[in-house]
Amino acid sequence: MGPTQKPNVCRQLSRRALGFFSRDAGVVQRTNLGILRVLVCQESTKFKNVWTTHSKSPIAYERGRIYFDNYRCCVSSVASEPRKLYEMPKCSKSEKIEDALLWECPVGEILPNSSDYKSSLIALTAHNWLFRISATTGKVLEKIYLASYCKFRYLSWDTPQEVIAVKSAQNKGSVLARQAGIQQPVLLYLAVFHVLPFSLIGILEINKKIFGNVTDATLSHGILIVMYSSGLVRLYSFQAITEQFMQQKLDLGCACRWGGTAGTVGEAPFGIPCNIKITDTPPLLFEVSSLENAFQIGGHPWHYIITPNKKKQKGVFHICALKDNSLNENLPTVTASGRVVKKNFNLLDDDPEQETFKIVDYEDELDLLSVVAVTQIDAEGKAHLDFHCNEYGTLLKSIPLVESWDVTYSHEVYFDRDLVLHIEQKPSRVFSCYVYQMVCDPGEEETTNRSCEKE
Repeated sequence: MGPTQKPNVCRQLSRRALGFFSRDAGVVQRTNLGILRVLVCQESTKFKNVWTTHSKSPIAYERGRIYFDNYRCCVSSVASEPRKLYEMPKCSKSEKIEDALLWECPVGEILPNSSDYKSSLIALTAHNWLFRISATTGKVLEKIYLASYCKFRYLSWDTPQEVIAVKSAQNKGSVLARQAGIQQPVLLYLAVFHVLPFSLIGILEINKKIFGNVTDATLSHGILIVMYSSGLVRLYSFQAITEQFMQQKLDLGCACRWGGTAGTVGEAPFGIPCNIKITDTPPLLFEVSSLENAFQIGGHPWHYIITPNKKKQKGVFHICALKDNSLNENLPTVTASGRVVKKNFNLLDDDPEQETFKIVDYEDELDLLSVVAVTQIDAEGKAHLDFHCNEYGTLLKSIPLVESWDVTYSHEVYFDRDLVLHIEQKPSRVFSCYVYQMVCDPGEEETTNRSCEKE
């Protein structure tokens, strides 16, 4: 079966204006995105590099916003030139934001404050504070002091837009303890919260006395995922662990006495005690072996994706049914599960004369697969971003990137509706950001690239 006939944009716009889709907001949204997809892929549409910026600190992108200086400065990427949304006051190195997540308003819930209906940035600072910051003004709306007994460093969604997991750095112990062969039993801590308003589920310790020689752990969709150096991945129910091993339920803002010390939960200097300590091996849900612990799970019915645990299999991904571990032969080799796909391909890397695939991403709203392909010419690499039909794999459009591409640098490329954004990390921590925007008028004159510097 081949591709279906291309929709007529004029007809769709006319039907929308006449109210054909007015009874179903979902239909209107899908129609709008279908129109945008046609515009993005048509031959006359160009993507122009409208501005470029450089910074000495990491650059991050999320939903039309570009963050500089460890999330202290926020710039809109929607305008044809950078427009600063806010800049938070300067802070010391110990107070800088180390990681952040964008929270957007849930549908169908009554929230306590009017400000709660607007997007927020959930931010983790270097001195163990968890902030909720207005995504439009930079104002701090909520704050929680986590703890002093470990260094929290990473944020992730357990359940997207509902539950977050804050992971600590791994406990390596002191230099003297390591030299003496003394191992720290606790590898790391996971603090878990419902968001908006913040409410504590608990802080869990990952103990080697319980899990063995574990090398890492994380939380995803209510599943505790524990990883080992051998490639073994084990899954446990976080809810079952909480019900069985929670020592005491703690509420933010409430008085608490713990280990002979009294204080308020979530306020400095008391913070939040570790109230989930596993004393016996919890029931195992599932285990599998995968190269470099690469493992993702999802779909309906449940499937998981792994890389066979052999070095020569790097870059190969198997989709297997969770119920019986059978390999699904009807599905193609892919790079990751879920709606967003982002992995590196190592094809043809040994031949610099050939074009190599570097980044593959899935734009779920437009149902397009984007592929960054790089050709090495002498010492300089040139890249282009290709859009493929996600259903048939057909090449629909190719966008050349004007900047050179050094394969030894770290790169991120985002395709977000009518925007393409390329973030590059050069040696000595120099970061560059290149913004491309969609231009539909084929007769439009070339615009001068705008550039700004960020310190």
